[in-house]
Amino acid sequence: MIDLLGILGYGVLIAFDRLAADARLSPDLHRRALLSEMAAAEVAHYRRLHDRLAELGADPEASMSAFAAPLDAFHDSTAPSDWLEGLVKAYVGDGIADDFYREVAGFLDEPDRSLILDVLHDTRHAEFAVTEVRAAIEADPLRAGRLALWARRLVGEAISQAQHVAAERDALTELIIEGYGDLTGIGTLIKRLTTAHTERMKLLGLNN
Repeated sequence: MIDLLGILGYGVLIAFDRLAADARLSPDLHRRALLSEMAAAEVAHYRRLHDRLAELGADPEASMSAFAAPLDAFHDSTAPSDWLEGLVKAYVGDGIADDFYREVAGFLDEPDRSLILDVLHDTRHAEFAVTEVRAAIEADPLRAGRLALWARRLVGEAISQAQHVAAERDALTELIIEGYGDLTGIGTLIKRLTTAHTERMKLLGLNN
C-alpha cells in the first residue's frame, strides 16, 4: 500500500512538471492555458496522496523518493522533441500508468481505492491529445509513421521500467500477485496493459 501510494505520488509530481513544460511548447495561448490548468490539478492530487501517506504513518517524501530513479530515468530517456511528441508521450505514458493504477486499485480496500481512482490523470488531457494528434495526421499523413515509432518506444520503455520497479519492490509485487491470485500476476498485468495500449493507439490514429 505504501509503495503504491508512493509511486503514484511521485508520478503526479512529475506530471505537474511535464504539463507545465508542455504548456510552454503550446502553439497558442488557449492550449497553454488549458495545459497549465491541468498542471495545477496535479498539485492538489499530490497533496492528497502526501496526506494519506502521513495518515498511514509513513514518511511521504521518503515513500515517494524511493521511486524517483526509475521514473526520472523513463522521462529523461523519452524527452519529446516537439509539441506532437509531447502530446503522444502524455497520452501513452499517462494511459499506461492510469491503466496500471486502475488494475491495482481494484485489489485495495477503501478509502485507498477511491483515492487512487480520484487522482488519476484528467481525462481532458487524453481527449485533447487525441484531437490534436489526429488533426495533425490528417493535415500531414507522413507524421503518422514517426509518431507511431515514438509511441512504440514509449510503451517499451514504460513496461521495462515497470518490470524493474516490480523486481525491486517486493511489497508491490506481492500486492499484484495476491490480487490476481497466482504467481503469473505480473505477466497478466503486462498483458492487460499492452492490450489497452493497442486499443488506445487505434483511437489516436496510429498503427502500433
